[in-house]
Amino acid sequence: MRKRRLIFWLVIAGAAAVAASFAPAPTPPAREVATTTTKPSPAVEGAAPAGLAALPERESIGRPRGDAFAARSWAPPAPPPAAPRAPARVAAPRPVVPPMPYRVAGQVVHGEGAQVVLAKGDTILTVREGEMLEGGYRVESIGPDGVTLLYVPLGVRENLPLVSTLELSPQAAAGPVPAPAPAGPARLRWEGPARVRTGDTFEVTLKITSEQPLRALPLQLAFDTRLLELVAVRPGSFLGKDAKFNYRVSPGGSVFVGASAPGIAASDAEVVVFTFKPIRVAAQAELKLSSVLLQGAVGKPISVDPTVPYRTDIVP
Repeated sequence: MRKRRLIFWLVIAGAAAVAASFAPAPTPPAREVATTTTKPSPAVEGAAPAGLAALPERESIGRPRGDAFAARSWAPPAPPPAAPRAPARVAAPRPVVPPMPYRVAGQVVHGEGAQVVLAKGDTILTVREGEMLEGGYRVESIGPDGVTLLYVPLGVRENLPLVSTLELSPQAAAGPVPAPAPAGPARLRWEGPARVRTGDTFEVTLKITSEQPLRALPLQLAFDTRLLELVAVRPGSFLGKDAKFNYRVSPGGSVFVGASAPGIAASDAEVVVFTFKPIRVAAQAELKLSSVLLQGAVGKPISVDPTVPYRTDIVP
């Protein structure tokens, strides 16, 4: 009986020893907390506990890239769209010299230097060396055989011969060219009153006689602007209604006339009619031709006899 009790107490003691080994450690006694508390700094207030801060940061799983249960295709992926091609560069056209619009219609020589009479379509103009023209041309030089024009934008020079034709009508250009026949020079003469009154207008007519057919009649008239005032200029009956006729008046007292003739011979025929108005009394007021260049078939020049100037007395 005692033996059984001894074994029972030994078992109880062993169980107590085992239970004591698994019991938690006793907590230390709590310290007295100070009555005054301090407010934590902002940096410490939001800080994580020291134990958690020591743990390594784990990456987030992120959003799923697609539906795991969606249908899939095993076809190869479509090629990416081709990048748009840049438009091909078109080379800019090289600048070219436009067709020459001017033709030489005559030449004038004064004490101030040489001048040349140019025709541009229906326009007649007299220019000097260095003068700028319409279309970007400049008169570079004037010689006995022609004139050199410089196309300023491209620096290209073009030589125009002195003997040049004005533009003819299609019928005249297409007609047969008669064989040149020996003939004398053409003759020009003035017809007008020998005496005029101050303030009254009067007409002076330039007439021509030529055995050769006339195609063009560019000429230049000079007068004294202190004595006479130019009122009007009109073509004579010889030129006809369909003739091309132009004139330009210079402030210095010059009239430049360009006209195309019908291509026939003339006998004391009217070429140009000038209307003047006398300004003041003078013993003689004079009109004279400073330049004449008659042209026949295919632009062939026609010689002209010297022309006597026209003179009239201006009376009160």
